[in-house]
Amino acid sequence: MTGEKRIDIRKRGGVSMANNDAPADSVAALRPSYSADLAEGTERFFEARRTDCPWCGSDSLRVRLRTTDLLQHKPGRFVLDECRSCGHVFQNPRLNPAGLEFYYRDCYDGLGEKNINAMFEGNQAGYRSRAELVRGFVEPGTWLDVGMGHGHFCKEAAESLPETHFDGLDLSDGVEAARERGWIRTGYQGSFVDLADDLGGRYDVVSMYHYLEHTTEPRHELAAAKKALRQGGFLAIELPDPECRWARALGRWWMPWLQPQHLNLMPIGNLRAELVASGFTVVAEQRAEPHAAIDLLAASVMAVNALTIGGEDLAWRDTPPGRFRRILRKATFALCVPLFILAGVVDRISAAAGRKRGWSNAYRVVARRTGS
Repeated sequence: MTGEKRIDIRKRGGVSMANNDAPADSVAALRPSYSADLAEGTERFFEARRTDCPWCGSDSLRVRLRTTDLLQHKPGRFVLDECRSCGHVFQNPRLNPAGLEFYYRDCYDGLGEKNINAMFEGNQAGYRSRAELVRGFVEPGTWLDVGMGHGHFCKEAAESLPETHFDGLDLSDGVEAARERGWIRTGYQGSFVDLADDLGGRYDVVSMYHYLEHTTEPRHELAAAKKALRQGGFLAIELPDPECRWARALGRWWMPWLQPQHLNLMPIGNLRAELVASGFTVVAEQRAEPHAAIDLLAASVMAVNALTIGGEDLAWRDTPPGRFRRILRKATFALCVPLFILAGVVDRISAAAGRKRGWSNAYRVVARRTGS
């Protein structure tokens, strides 16, 4: 399968469980458009199912996961296949451009913007850790964050690297908002693959934090990064780790599966080999440090949310829920607070040792551009 799909999607690592803060009139205003989108069903949102691995071409595939949209609870069913030959995990059948637009809508902007912003603002330690890893190899003058979202990483990283000029690239309007706040110097709104030639050799560092898993053609994104980097520049990547043991233990409730948004999940060995083949030298790998100790807590919240979602006013449902269902949902969440606290405690206790034994839910790679 060849060719780059240029689709208006938003990359982010994380999950906002519901749109509890969305005003009822805002939800009602969007209901007719969602009803029109769903009138013909969800089958039209998918490409044809493929029979080979998009990473290595092998036809030895197996189903890794069947699930639904546990983020926004929009209708539809999704399948992740795993390649028996290389371990690549990918959505199959994959969403087409219309499907990606439908399922991303009101997640990172619109109805979901407030919740997602709150989540981004709570990851300062992770942002600093990313910056410090790169700082161990270079004091960059210029840094481009691809899939920058609302610019929270650039804002936080500037505290560690005050002499670095941070630029950002994304498809969303968050680019302009971040520029106006002074969190980035220059913002580029559009497809990285399309813009890479114009950015040729301009950057000391290009970062892709929880971005590649959202793209249709990850190899094209890596090629674009090589174009944007100067000779000797560094590419920093962070991804969910499909080899994480939590993924097996929690199944569809493992938050980093994040269906239907995550299209490709690469084992670290696959990414390493591709970087080397593309003219990079891998200089650092982290399998434990990027771990976010939220696996059990996120699974618990998603499970309770799914059980009570009938009490949530969702624009993609024909009618709002009745008063009893709304009260029952709130009461259930209140009663489950001790469960959430316990899950969070277990996450933190198990993180220190567990993430060093294959339980880390993310990994990082830093590679230096060495090829011509």
